[in-house]
Amino acid sequence: MSDNLANPAPLGLMGFGMTTVLLNLHNAGLFELGAGILAMGIFYGGMAQVIAGIMEFKKGNTFGTTAFTSYGLFWLTLVFLVYFNGQFGIPKNSEAFMTAYLFMWGVFTFFMWFGTWKSTRVLQAVFLTLTILFWMLAARDGFGWKGTWAVMTGWEGVLCGSLAIYCAMGQVLNESFGRTVLPLGAK
Repeated sequence: MSDNLANPAPLGLMGFGMTTVLLNLHNAGLFELGAGILAMGIFYGGMAQVIAGIMEFKKGNTFGTTAFTSYGLFWLTLVFLVYFNGQFGIPKNSEAFMTAYLFMWGVFTFFMWFGTWKSTRVLQAVFLTLTILFWMLAARDGFGWKGTWAVMTGWEGVLCGSLAIYCAMGQVLNESFGRTVLPLGAK
């Protein structure tokens, strides 16, 4: 099969990045969690990343398939956990469960970070800051750190999402112009 297929990574990175920024602006205390963030979690963070993961599968990219499909499904499960938490007869999640859920996503991301070591520095930074974000969120829920810690966690998440957006736009613009417009760091 020829490799003249489009690069699906910018789609997945933008879906992840924009949704992560918006959710973490909420975590930082700038606005309430509402339908906009949940919709982004379902459609752009969730479905767009799953689509990007399937496209990476077609290109033979195991890392991209695993990352985008997994994080797309993360967003879908997170929206389900938030929206259906204690609703419609579904038992409410405990903070202990959410701590374990977020911690395990941090473990997954930590191992995926190793998979970025032969990639660009910006992608390495995305996965490293995402690992830190998941573990900060787990600590927030596990230890009940809601004040300053929660705000710092939100801003760390904004950094992580912003790096993903930069990485996506770097790939799109560098390919479109046939030269480095946004440097991504040597592979």
